[in-house]
Amino acid sequence: MPLGKNTPKLIFKLILGIILQVAILGTLLFLPAGTFRWWRAWVFLGVYSVIGIVATAALFPGHQDLLEERFKVFHQKDQPLADKIILVMLIAIFLGIFVFIPLDIFRYHLLGRPGHLISAAGLAMFLLGFWINYLALRENPFAAPVIKHITERRQRVIDTGVYAVVRHPMYAGAIPLFIGIPLWLESYAAALLASAVFIILIARIHLEEEFLKRELEGYDAYKERVRYRLIPYIW
Repeated sequence: MPLGKNTPKLIFKLILGIILQVAILGTLLFLPAGTFRWWRAWVFLGVYSVIGIVATAALFPGHQDLLEERFKVFHQKDQPLADKIILVMLIAIFLGIFVFIPLDIFRYHLLGRPGHLISAAGLAMFLLGFWINYLALRENPFAAPVIKHITERRQRVIDTGVYAVVRHPMYAGAIPLFIGIPLWLESYAAALLASAVFIILIARIHLEEEFLKRELEGYDAYKERVRYRLIPYIW
């Protein structure tokens, strides 16, 4: 995609967005911890920053419309009310996990800490989840953060890449991502809390599929071609 007149503005928004995300997550981690002497948190924020920058830079040349879409608010005009409620719940759980992790590690010690091997596996899960999400974004230029039909860009069914494996690869990536973070930061209790995301994602998948079946031509046929929603050979 050729660079347009809005390119500098978009680049600024992307850079600012990454900085704000890291600042918010850092605040949620370090403030309840009551200390900055937490090397695992610094490693996580560093990794999050680097892969966020690399993924955004890789997507930028041909996916500027997608990146603009990802910056829109989570409550939009044509978005189903149920999706607005579900998104609020997902955001609340995600942010709540980041507050709960340091509280558990530095104060509550509810379920103990995972060993070094499991903790390292948590970081690997986070990277895997992020990678799956990146592949989904690279493949699908209509991957809006809300459920809607993007008529102005002539949205169509995407059935290539990771979308040929499962119908909702971004949700598939979200599961190891959500659970991997607390494991890396050494909180079994927070990992258990993060698993609640799976239930909410199932509800959103059902809502999204009913919407797409009704609004997006060819989605019924896509469901016949790609049988699995979230996990290959399971569901």
